[in-house]
Amino acid sequence: MPVGEEFTAGPESVDYPLSGQSIVCFAGEDWWYHHPHSKNHILKRLAKHNRVLFVNSITMGLPSIGNPDFFQKIRRKLRSYLRWLRKAPEGLWVMTPINVPLYGSPAVRALNRLLLVLQLRLVMFVLNLRHPIVWVAIPTAADLVGSLGGKLLVYQVSDKYDFNEDSALSRAVIRNMDVHLKERAAVVMYSGRKLYEEAETRHRYFLEQAVDYERFANLPPETPADIATIPRPVLGYVGAADWYTMDVPLIEHVARVRPDWHWVFIGSKSNLVQLSAPNIHFLGPKPYAELSRYYNHIDVCVLPWDQKNVFTNYGSAIKVREYLATGKPVVISPLYEYLHTPGVRIYRSIDEFILLVAEALACDTPHDRQSRQDAVRGCTWDVRAREVASLFRRLLDGQDVAKAVLPCAGQRQIRSSLE
Repeated sequence: MPVGEEFTAGPESVDYPLSGQSIVCFAGEDWWYHHPHSKNHILKRLAKHNRVLFVNSITMGLPSIGNPDFFQKIRRKLRSYLRWLRKAPEGLWVMTPINVPLYGSPAVRALNRLLLVLQLRLVMFVLNLRHPIVWVAIPTAADLVGSLGGKLLVYQVSDKYDFNEDSALSRAVIRNMDVHLKERAAVVMYSGRKLYEEAETRHRYFLEQAVDYERFANLPPETPADIATIPRPVLGYVGAADWYTMDVPLIEHVARVRPDWHWVFIGSKSNLVQLSAPNIHFLGPKPYAELSRYYNHIDVCVLPWDQKNVFTNYGSAIKVREYLATGKPVVISPLYEYLHTPGVRIYRSIDEFILLVAEALACDTPHDRQSRQDAVRGCTWDVRAREVASLFRRLLDGQDVAKAVLPCAGQRQIRSSLE
């Protein structure tokens, strides 16, 4: 257990918009086993100037016990519980509070609230986190936010939560939690354009995703051995292959009719995703720091997501920005977020997917590559972290935080409705 002196007065900075503050973030993912999401990228930058506690996902509930991924998720969460509270190399503290991941029962929710508040209060006391900015990015934290003595509540909406298919929790319960947080928050930050444009929340703010541009735009020369031996051309997908996101019939069909194209999946895979062919390769999860090396051997970056799935249609997929930063050809399903992004090829049928991949392999130009990189060049996590710091500073000072959201990836302008 750390001592309070180790985390006392956060560094003050005259040239950074937010410094010396305490921030407690309820994330929707786990710091230890997920690739970084927006909160990870932003908070490790804010931690250079503030005291930050990153609370790993308290989950949205488990899938049914009959789901083939059930025990895989249990094992993963237990490993995270064993870490409980650790300091990350980036300077912030990461906590995995012990709770019961069931939210359908009022009695269990009350028990969860007690367990979580006791643990968080203890850790906040030890780490000297007083009157924090409470950043919530998962609806199931709704029961806790009023018990932490926070000076400011902000709510980040990254997904269409009530259409999450990876949990047995009812949509009605998720909607109620979501509404509660939107009513209480000083600002609701939407990380997807479709989510933002359809939101009825008056105090909304569009927080666009970003990218580690330099990491992916300047690929290291070394290619890992496990991908280097795969014949080319290679269609690469980087990220979790979840059963509710992947268009398995499309992948199977394309693998069959184009046996010369090799599919490479880099990331975790749901046990429900059953794909097997000589030209389909699952390489498993790789450390984030190693990902850029794998792009050396990828000829076309793909996003073969199920177009009928409501949850994924609202996604903003940071991986697509990473694809763009590499300059490689990009062929994706019609995500609203990227419909007008320069250089992106969007398919709406299996035949069109095949046509566009073939076109990318044969006809992609240096100008196309430049257009893709230019679309995300200025959208870095350093820029986004400073934007969040300025937003929080203005909220703390009681200022108007309305702003025009400038197009970053070739999109039309969106305006915040905060007034």
